[in-house]
Amino acid sequence: RNMSSAGPEGRKKMRECNGLIDSLVYYIQGAIADHEPNDKATENCVCILHNLSYQLEIELPESYAQSIYMQRRSTPSNDKTPGCFGTRSRKVKEKQQDTPLPEEKSNPRGVESLWHSTLIRIYLSLIAKSTRNYTQEASLGALQNLTAGTGPMPFAVARTVVQKANGLPSIRTMLHVSHPAVKKTAVSLLRNLSRNTSLQNDIAREVLPDLVSVLPESVLASDVVCETTASICYTLYNLTQSSSHNARLLLSANGLPKIIAISMNDSNVFSKASRAASVLLYSLWSHTDLHSAYKK
Repeated sequence: RNMSSAGPEGRKKMRECNGLIDSLVYYIQGAIADHEPNDKATENCVCILHNLSYQLEIELPESYAQSIYMQRRSTPSNDKTPGCFGTRSRKVKEKQQDTPLPEEKSNPRGVESLWHSTLIRIYLSLIAKSTRNYTQEASLGALQNLTAGTGPMPFAVARTVVQKANGLPSIRTMLHVSHPAVKKTAVSLLRNLSRNTSLQNDIAREVLPDLVSVLPESVLASDVVCETTASICYTLYNLTQSSSHNARLLLSANGLPKIIAISMNDSNVFSKASRAASVLLYSLWSHTDLHSAYKK
């Protein structure tokens, strides 16, 4: 577990170690099957996998990545096919959201397991069943890592979490835990998921009221609370920017007074949350059909 946080070279060596990832996944599967999701070894295994999934999209060799994620659509000859991993432009991001992926391998091996739906479901199972904060945080953090990029893999993982594995109820529960780091990681994961336009309505329907409910009345607490608050505001921004319906949902959840109060907090320490709330307010005002409701 310590070695897995030793930086890019350490992660590379461990990902390439024959049988290591498979053994970690095998152990966790056994712990879940035996109804023992709270033992220390399971926590260690999940924390290692969390660390090995960090910057996975960027650090995978391009040749390896492209051999797995070749586009099945035929592209015009004058259109340059973007690299599957590590691309960061907005146009590429929008284009790749709808890029179809090859069928998953039924028996993934090694590094392939890190983004496979089997492991995604394991993380969601641990989020739901484990009561160890570190195990919950590492499971959420691994999913956060896997959904952080702009290539096909993060969007495929996001679709699996939201639509195929029905993971939102478990993530929503983590918004209400008392452990600040777990809550912060759950919000960061939702922020990543909310970037995928095809999932925004599902996410808004399932968790938008909960996001509003955990917003503080004003930001007068720790840095972790400030960062979590900013992350919630940006998630709500993603969910409401293009949807008047979702903006109305935020309004009906009594989110507006909280967001206004956060935006008016002029303390330098909490400027990140204040700025995020202001960006959200500006975006909400763009829905002209809601102006009368806002004024009321």
